[in-house]
Amino acid sequence: MTARERYEEFEKDLLCEYACLSSQTKGRERPAPLCDLRTEFQRDRDKIIHCNSFRRLKLKTQVFLTPEGDHYRTRLTHTLEVGQIARTIARAMRLNEDLTEAIAMGHDLGHTPFGHAGERVLDQLKPGGFKHYEQGVRVVSLIENDGKGLNLTYEVRDGILRHTNMIAETKEGCVVRYADVIAYLNHDIDDAIRANILREEDIPREITDVLGHSKSERITTLVTDLVNNGPARMELSEDIDKAYSELRKFMFANVYRNPKCKSEEEKTFDMLSGMFRYYVSDPSRMPALYRRLAEEYGAETAACDYIAGMSDKYAVDSYINIFVPSAWHMR
Repeated sequence: MTARERYEEFEKDLLCEYACLSSQTKGRERPAPLCDLRTEFQRDRDKIIHCNSFRRLKLKTQVFLTPEGDHYRTRLTHTLEVGQIARTIARAMRLNEDLTEAIAMGHDLGHTPFGHAGERVLDQLKPGGFKHYEQGVRVVSLIENDGKGLNLTYEVRDGILRHTNMIAETKEGCVVRYADVIAYLNHDIDDAIRANILREEDIPREITDVLGHSKSERITTLVTDLVNNGPARMELSEDIDKAYSELRKFMFANVYRNPKCKSEEEKTFDMLSGMFRYYVSDPSRMPALYRRLAEEYGAETAACDYIAGMSDKYAVDSYINIFVPSAWHMR
C-alpha cells in the first residue's frame, strides 16, 4: 500500500460517521493522477497554500485600512486563525482535518483589497453583483495558475462557496463557517482595543458573563459548546447562540460601522471605480490573463477579476500610476 492508501484506511478507522473521507471525494473538475503520499484533500490544501492568491492575502485589509502598527490582523493572519480554530473543532469531532484546513485556507481567496469596503464597491460595479465567496471559487477554478485553475476537489470548492451564508454539503465546510465568525469576532475585538476604539469593559456584561471576559475565554466557550453539541447538530446551544448573536450586533454597531474605522473607506470607492472604468474602457490595459477573460466573460467581469486580486498596496500604486501625473524632470 502507498502512504496515501494507508492514510485513507486510517481515516476509515478514526473518523466519525459524519466525516467526509478523502477516498470518497466527488472528484476534481478535471481528472488527475492520484498522489502516492498525500490524500486528495491534503493536495488541495497544498495547492492553495502555494498559490499566488494566498500569498497576496498578507497585504489585504481585514478590518482596519492601512493601520499603523505591526500587530493588526491582515486577511492572511485571519485565514491562519480560522484554520487553527477549524482544525481544533474538526479533530475534537473526529471530522476530516485535511478537508477542513483546505477549505479554511481557501475561504477568503476571493476577497478584494480594502476588505468589505472593496467588496461593496465591486458589488455595485459588476453586472449581477460581486460576492467574495463566489469570487473565491472563480479564483481557484479560472484565474489561478495562469487561467488553468487549481483543479480542486468538489468538497473544497463547495466549502469556499458556502462559508459565509449557506450550508455546506460537508460537515467540514460547516465547521469552517463557524470558525470564520468565531475568529473574526474575537480578533476584531482585539484589534479594536489596540486601536483605542473599544475597551473590553465596553462589551455588555450579559454577553461576557456567558461567553467570557477575554478573547481566549470567548473562543474556548464557543468552540467547546459547538464540539459538545456534536457534528450531527453542528449548532450552538441556545444561551450561547443568543450571546454570540448579541456580540455580532455589538460589533457591527461599535466597530464595523464606527466612523473612526470607516473614515478612509469613501476613498476606496473613487479609487476602485476609477480603475474599473479605466480597464473596462480598454481591456488591453490589463495583463494577458485578464484580456483573455474579458474576451470570454466580458470586460466588466474581467476588470473585477483583476481588481479583486490586487493587494491594498498594489491597488494604490496602480491608481497612482493611472491617474496621478508623474513629476516632469528637465534633462
